[in-house]
Amino acid sequence: MMQIRLRPDQARRYRVERSVFLSQLLVGSSTLLLVAVSGLLDRQLFTNQLFLAGILIIFVATAVAAGVPWRQVDKKWIIVLPIVDVVGLVIAREGAPLLGTTFLLVFPIIWLSTHFGGRGAIGGVVLTTALLWTAGLLRVEPVSGTEIPRLAIVPIVLAFVAATTYTTTKRAAAQRVLLTQQAVLFEGALRRSRRQECTLDAIFNTVDFGVVGFSREARPNLINRAQREMFSRFGVKDGQLSTIAVYHEDQVTPFAEQDRPFQRAMRGETVDRMTLWVGEPDQQQAAVLISARPILDENDNYDGGVMVSRDVTAELRAIKARDDLVASVSHELRTPLTSILGYLELALDDDTLDPSTRRMLEVASKNSDRLQALVADLLTTAAAARHELAITLAPCDLSVIVTDAIESLRPVAADRNIMFVLDALPTVRLEADALRLRQVVDNLFSNAVKYNISGGRIEVTLLDSTSQVELRIADTGRGMTPGEQVNLFDRFYRADSVRGSSIHGTGLGLSISREICRQHGGDLRLESAPGKGTTAIATLPRTS
Repeated sequence: MMQIRLRPDQARRYRVERSVFLSQLLVGSSTLLLVAVSGLLDRQLFTNQLFLAGILIIFVATAVAAGVPWRQVDKKWIIVLPIVDVVGLVIAREGAPLLGTTFLLVFPIIWLSTHFGGRGAIGGVVLTTALLWTAGLLRVEPVSGTEIPRLAIVPIVLAFVAATTYTTTKRAAAQRVLLTQQAVLFEGALRRSRRQECTLDAIFNTVDFGVVGFSREARPNLINRAQREMFSRFGVKDGQLSTIAVYHEDQVTPFAEQDRPFQRAMRGETVDRMTLWVGEPDQQQAAVLISARPILDENDNYDGGVMVSRDVTAELRAIKARDDLVASVSHELRTPLTSILGYLELALDDDTLDPSTRRMLEVASKNSDRLQALVADLLTTAAAARHELAITLAPCDLSVIVTDAIESLRPVAADRNIMFVLDALPTVRLEADALRLRQVVDNLFSNAVKYNISGGRIEVTLLDSTSQVELRIADTGRGMTPGEQVNLFDRFYRADSVRGSSIHGTGLGLSISREICRQHGGDLRLESAPGKGTTAIATLPRTS
């Protein structure tokens, strides 16, 4: 059935019409009940013409209230009905003063106080009082002494009822306005919430990474389109995450049930960029990068969580292909380079060479050495990527390694008037791979020389403690911005400011150096600021 929606002004008019009829019906029904009860007790009452006239006025007013379309009448004409009720009740009271009709005057007074505010309340009490006293004075018989107190009390009672009704009505109106305002605010908030929900839903279903939301009962309550598509590739339906086969980065070792990232996420744990392989080893697998965060309520209690996953299969396979290519090309380059360097050394040993030929051969030898260093770095990087970086531990002295590295670089530093500043280095004996540590130190000193200013300094400090050793190499070079330091240890990364300059580099030295430090159980970090130089800090544990 079709519903007709009324405009606000139409709805208000219908409410007014209904209110008029109900208010008059209350007066009429109360009067009818009084007449019925009184008629059973005293049948002579129906012979009292004055009483019947007053009752008839009430009934006629009730019929008018029911028949007149008050929504089409000006509101000020509604006041006629309660005034007519007051007149009718006063007339009925004069016909039967002891019947109790006086109590019915409360109803039109309430009506006037409710619908017409303070003016209606005061006017109703004044009008009723005036009619009662006028009717009493116009009687043939004078007003008795016992009735005077009653006539005095009635206005007081009616005034109290009017004041109470008016105050209650005003309070109710204020509460109604407040509730209306709150309802409007609530509806606005609800609309905004729905709009935001639709926006978020559209965003979640647009992005190309998977999003899964969990409730506090550890049940998925949000799965976006990308996640469903990812699940469907492995036959998973309805967000049944526990049925997915997941393996570690070697693609064959399965996760223990309690260590699965899905289980950890539903327990409220934080998972930070964990890479795993989905699918059985004998079938097509996909690499997935997963992060998860718990959601806390206002009391910091677990209230669900969210897990984000992204298919990184293509990226990992591309990186592996690149590393394989680098390793293959590096191996192919090393053999001819060794031959070239050998023949260049033999040629340079010939004392009969003229000076111009010797200079050309020295340039070729120098560039061949650079190319050999590049190939060595590439091979080291490929080995580190395959976790094949060999570390052979043996007793060694770090101070000797640092001193030898400085001596080998002094000629290069002297060409640019760069000075090494260091005190006597303490003897630091370690169980470490001396060859790899020399590789780290050479890389750090080489950077300190390349990126330093002419006439600059390189300060070297070696700190020894009971738990670890710290090597600090500080230069006075150009320094680096925070943006340049973000990807500093990424392989093949070079800052934009030096990529197009005359400073040569591969972007592998720092990555290799940090990997060697970490293989020993230590670490490598850099502290730098633009124009204030760079400090490389390599830490190594006492027991590697």
